[in-house]
Amino acid sequence: MTEEEVREKVLEIISFIAPDEDLSTIKDEEPLREQIGLDSMDFVDIVLELRKRHRIQIPEEDYVKLVSMKGIVQYLIPKFQAKV
Repeated sequence: MTEEEVREKVLEIISFIAPDEDLSTIKDEEPLREQIGLDSMDFVDIVLELRKRHRIQIPEEDYVKLVSMKGIVQYLIPKFQAKV
């Protein structure tokens, strides 16, 4: 799965969790919480949706790797590839 495909899947989940947020302005390098109105519960909801929709487990100790869109995508690419 490509970076763009993973990014689209993440954006799909974020738009489900935070439907009122404008996701078109998200910058890959900046922390998501500073760009859009995500709180810690929203973040947990995103992780749970990844598990529910794509059967991807993310251990709590890896949450620090998921700060920016780039970090999320880089973290998830091998997980999606492992499922193929």
